[in-house]
Amino acid sequence: MRVVGLDVGTTAVKAIALDPESGRVLARHEATYEVAMPRPGWAEQDPEDWWRAAQEALGAVSGGDAVAGIGLSGQMHGLVALDDRDRVIRPAILWNDQRTQAQCDEITERIGARRLIELTGNRALTGFTAPKLLWLREHEPEHYARIAHVLLPKDYVRLRLTGERATDVADASGTLLLDVAGRRWSDEVLAALELDGAWLPRLHESPEASGVTAGGVPVAAGAGDQSAGALGVGVVAPGPLSVVVGTSGVVLGARDAFAPDAEGRVHAFCHAVPGGWQAMGVMLSAGNSLAWLRRVAAPGVAFEALVEEAAAWAPGADGVTFLPYLAGERTPHPDPLARGAFTGLAQHHDRGALVRAVLEGVACGLRDCADLVAGDEPGPPAAGRASGGGARSTLWLQIVATALERPVERLAVEEGAAFGAALLGGVAAGVWDDVEAAVTATVRVRDVIDPEPDWLDAQRALQNRYRALYPAVGQGLQHPGV
Repeated sequence: MRVVGLDVGTTAVKAIALDPESGRVLARHEATYEVAMPRPGWAEQDPEDWWRAAQEALGAVSGGDAVAGIGLSGQMHGLVALDDRDRVIRPAILWNDQRTQAQCDEITERIGARRLIELTGNRALTGFTAPKLLWLREHEPEHYARIAHVLLPKDYVRLRLTGERATDVADASGTLLLDVAGRRWSDEVLAALELDGAWLPRLHESPEASGVTAGGVPVAAGAGDQSAGALGVGVVAPGPLSVVVGTSGVVLGARDAFAPDAEGRVHAFCHAVPGGWQAMGVMLSAGNSLAWLRRVAAPGVAFEALVEEAAAWAPGADGVTFLPYLAGERTPHPDPLARGAFTGLAQHHDRGALVRAVLEGVACGLRDCADLVAGDEPGPPAAGRASGGGARSTLWLQIVATALERPVERLAVEEGAAFGAALLGGVAAGVWDDVEAAVTATVRVRDVIDPEPDWLDAQRALQNRYRALYPAVGQGLQHPGV
């Protein structure tokens, strides 16, 4: 018997199968696909690519054992528009697409910035789903007129897997259409934006069964990738923070109540734990910053070799600072027009210095997120629970731990989102009574990386320099009333 987690990511579907008794990974598989960028700042995908990859991944990890349950996770915010026969109308518009600033301004004007945050826990940001619908209405009215159903990326895979149009409150929190406190679609937002609530799928709590496969296997409602990833690293209650060093960077903390940031600097979403909420700070270019540097300055060089070059430089890279705003930013600056930069370069700096600056710039962005998510913590700082590709680098995690001034733990299983999805699948199938029991049974800390005391002074100076430089590269966008 095994439980399966399926994570529909931006570049691949990842699947893992777990032994529910030990939490041991029995099988893992990844099936990749491409992101289309038809214009600068646009990002789209064909939902059929997700389904083909999901079929491959599920087949690879199912093995000869019976599958007790399947859980779903995936990239958030993407718009999948379907007609009245559940056919895809146009390519999905993804979370990292930046075309909708005008529509975000329109949403803020229609609803009011403060009221929008009160209802949805968030500002209107270009990544969210609602602005994409308004963009479609304005720029592709022939496609908009055909809409009968709207789904999020992982939920399209659910539709193909079970025939059910459904989602969970955690992923739905990123649409800007959910009453996050009430855990239901917001009639007020839908009316203000003149959107049809009948388009939206049925809502579930994350561990609830949302349907069954043709073979009778229950499929959990699941969660957006960050909520599922938080489960995968054991962040189910206030205390430890989920720290993701993936394509984007995320710091997420669980909360017992809906408590949006008054300025909308962090996301307030429903958590994948029923009755729980989360605060989440997001930087858009974390691992993507290192991938960019590799592409332009070290094509073909292994990431591990690049990080070794960075190790030759002391903290602060002798004055080089990197601002990781390659795709704009969300936390603490909701600014899609911010741009990245290196400052402090001199003739003696080499490629290793640039790499060190990138690793440190990402760590500074994570510290900005953590300060807002953690707030006024009682007692010593709680540990961070690391996941994402960057978490494989001990040097990078030591830089992150020093920047956060808190220990960072690595888990026995690296696939945070897919692992969390598998736990949700197990709860839906009755393998565990609830999410907390699933985490207790399976999540294990592998090692702990502490802040480096000798780096703290240099890191604090770098953090101050990093924060002071934003006005030079940012647009300082502010919505009226916030």
